[in-house]
Amino acid sequence: MAEIDELLSIMARLRDPERGCPWDVAQDFSTVAPYTIEEAYEVADAIQRGDMAELRDELGDLLLQVVFHARMAEEAGHFAFGDVAAAINEKMVRRHPHVFGDVAAQADAESQLANWEELKRAERKARGEEDTSVLAGIARGLPEWQRAVKLQKRAATVGFDWPGPAPVIAKLHEEIEEVRVEFDAVAAGDAAARDRLEDELGDVLFVVANLTRHAKVDFGAALRRANQKFERRFRRMEALAAADGVNLADLSLDDQDAYWNRAKAEEKPA
Repeated sequence: MAEIDELLSIMARLRDPERGCPWDVAQDFSTVAPYTIEEAYEVADAIQRGDMAELRDELGDLLLQVVFHARMAEEAGHFAFGDVAAAINEKMVRRHPHVFGDVAAQADAESQLANWEELKRAERKARGEEDTSVLAGIARGLPEWQRAVKLQKRAATVGFDWPGPAPVIAKLHEEIEEVRVEFDAVAAGDAAARDRLEDELGDVLFVVANLTRHAKVDFGAALRRANQKFERRFRRMEALAAADGVNLADLSLDDQDAYWNRAKAEEKPA
């Protein structure tokens, strides 16, 4: 596509040591990586809000990140953008033999996902990778909540999984009680309790991630929704307090809660 060629030319110009942008020229893979992650989240946010115009722009920003990394790799003699496209083309055909080959497709998406993971394991074995675990290949650079879900999904492919949400909820109650015990220990001056508290809080978060998986709810989307709800209601609290001529920070917690409840009540359908 002409537009892709133009984007590649723009990036090459930006990275030109003599005529390019000083900021772009100064970047490397590690400094650009945080922007790549940020842009991926911006894409997810636009999707959740259903803003197609914004999604178009955010996908462009994410594509720019791919072009940026590919340009730096080309300059270093590793690979170019065309190689990136060729590699993913080959990989998608290889991992979809039921579409591009003569293998019969599975009846449901879950079975197909299991086949996908099996194909990935076979690829790692063919490359001679020593780690043969079902959990091999899960990137350590992922946000930890996302890595938790991936670890659980992989384990589930060999049957290591709760049979449904009920035992997960029971486990969550158990882990919360263990957190309460460690909070009490911290308050009592137990020097080792804080480390145990971190460990138990991690268990709670891991179980919550498992619960979202059983509910077929995206952990990130659910948390993003909760963040948006909190921000919306808190901003409304501030507005209500300001309309009453008071500063939210000067109020007691009980008075602040009253404004919070007013903000919540406004969102309830009539």
